[in-house]
Amino acid sequence: MLTLIVAVFGLVVGSFLNVVVWRVPRHESIVRPGSHCPSCDAELSPLENVPVLAWVVLRGHCRHCRARISVRYPLVELANAALWVGIAQRFGTSWEVPAYCALASGLVALSLIDLDHFLLPNRVLYPTGFIVAALLVLPAAIDGQWDSYLRAIEGGAAAFGVFFAIHIVSPRGMGFGDVRLSFVLGLALGWLSWGHVFLGLFLGFLLGAVVGTFLIATKLRSRKDPVPFGPFMAAGALVAIFAGTQLLDLYRGH
Repeated sequence: MLTLIVAVFGLVVGSFLNVVVWRVPRHESIVRPGSHCPSCDAELSPLENVPVLAWVVLRGHCRHCRARISVRYPLVELANAALWVGIAQRFGTSWEVPAYCALASGLVALSLIDLDHFLLPNRVLYPTGFIVAALLVLPAAIDGQWDSYLRAIEGGAAAFGVFFAIHIVSPRGMGFGDVRLSFVLGLALGWLSWGHVFLGLFLGFLLGAVVGTFLIATKLRSRKDPVPFGPFMAAGALVAIFAGTQLLDLYRGH
């Protein structure tokens, strides 16, 4: 039942993320006007807003102007739902689930915007951080895990300090949006353990280096072309959340 509920809400929030990803970089309101076709501006009916199913029924085209609707829309909805289900499986019925679901959705939106615009907008970044910090108060207060909450704050501060130092040394190689994001990731990973903080950030750098090397080797990018780092940071953190305990145990020889 928990998995089903989380999956449904994950799809709904995933549909909202599509609005965020499209409108925020264009400095548009995410509330008004309602959902509409970006080609003909026709307002979408409630049935046309049903996640995934509407895209399938309409065969990926607008009902009004027949313009093509990118397959990315249902994929974002499915990806967000999958992440939420994974988090529910990872944490069970604990009060940690809402915080990490909010984190996952924020990271999906930020990663897509960064890929499209080389931007980690504060309009998404700050709410994600505040919501995660606020929701982690629930398990801290209900389950008495204030030590974990303190470690989360310290983890965020430590990650911010490391990334800020890198930004000062190489401002062109590390944008300040990445520095802000590091605090959010350090916060979420710090709740789990210091090992998760190190692992998540390390995996972000590792993934960035591997993919960057591949892009240069295949001549899809040159050394001078910018590559957004936010998606790699997000991916490293999510891997640490889902598999960090096992990876750390493997590293320690357990």
